[in-house]
Amino acid sequence: MVVTQDKPLANVFRQLSGGAFPPVVESYDRGKTIFFPGDPAERVYFLLKGAVKLSRVYEAGEEITVALLRENSVFGVLSLITGNRSDRFYHSVAFTPVELLSVPIEQVEQALEENPELALLMLRGLSSRILQTEMMIETLAHRDMGSRLVSFLLILCRDFGVPSQDGITIDLKLSHQAIAEAIGSTRVTVTRLLGDLRQEGMISIYKKKITVHDPVNLSQQFT
Repeated sequence: MVVTQDKPLANVFRQLSGGAFPPVVESYDRGKTIFFPGDPAERVYFLLKGAVKLSRVYEAGEEITVALLRENSVFGVLSLITGNRSDRFYHSVAFTPVELLSVPIEQVEQALEENPELALLMLRGLSSRILQTEMMIETLAHRDMGSRLVSFLLILCRDFGVPSQDGITIDLKLSHQAIAEAIGSTRVTVTRLLGDLRQEGMISIYKKKITVHDPVNLSQQFT
């Protein structure tokens, strides 16, 4: 879930545990699993740096991306929302190299009971996360891979976009393989489709960062 930038939630998380249960800072390389479906929901995570992918794994082995979390996001809180202590529901993977701060779930639960403002911030973040999940589902509903890719780029513009002279730059270093995994495609197909968008003048790529020159125009022509 994405939280507002003007609230020092990182400091809040560092203060939640106290001396007996100090917060833990961990780093993960791209592609490394943070937790698997079915793992015990013992800690809540705050994303300090990078991006995290949440996906749902189905019995047939298919894995569907449901959200991409950016810096200053909180995740691993499903059991708090439902009110029942449960195992992990999603597969959580480092989409880029990430740095995480985590605290025991019991401390977060107590803080939410004592601090209504914190609860409201997390609720707002959850609302943003739900909206992104709905957009991801719409993206994956496209059978045409070109439309999937464009829809995914537009989501990234919304959640990771930074205005630049040339349009909206997605503030993530994205490999073609990472994009392919997110939209259920192959690296070869993504490379070809990105090349087509560059030739059309819709995007440019510099040091693995994609700039969408006109998101409105892109959405009208390719989705």
